Amino acid sequence: MTFAELSPESRCPCQSGETYGECCSPFHNGTAVAPTAERLMRSRYSAYVVGNADYLRATWHSSTRPATLEIDPDIRWFALDITGRTGGGMFDSTGTVAFVASFRVSGTRGEQNENSRFVKEGKQWFYVDAL
Repeated sequence: MTFAELSPESRCPCQSGETYGECCSPFHNGTAVAPTAERLMRSRYSAYVVGNADYLRATWHSSTRPATLEIDPDIRWFALDITGRTGGGMFDSTGTVAFVASFRVSGTRGEQNENSRFVKEGKQWFYVDAL
């Protein structure tokens, strides 16, 4: 299998309601940084959908970043539901985002439930870990 290839006009996988070109693509291609922890979390989810391991590593905090990251192309992420958040706004330095991400692998449906922790350094948010 291969990863999803999205045009700028495609609906963004993070389910923001915007197109990929208006939403997560500018973060993925480095022309913008996510202004909030939730936007970073959504862009990281979209990076899993399109197989962008470089973006995931770049937005992973240096204290917890894995040395390598391989994304399984057999996992098909198809839904994201934000279930809660604390902090993580434009003027905050820390935040959490709780979510449920749905996937299929080998015809079997699964869910990842996580409450992710984020920190902001300078103007950039980073994923730290799951609580």
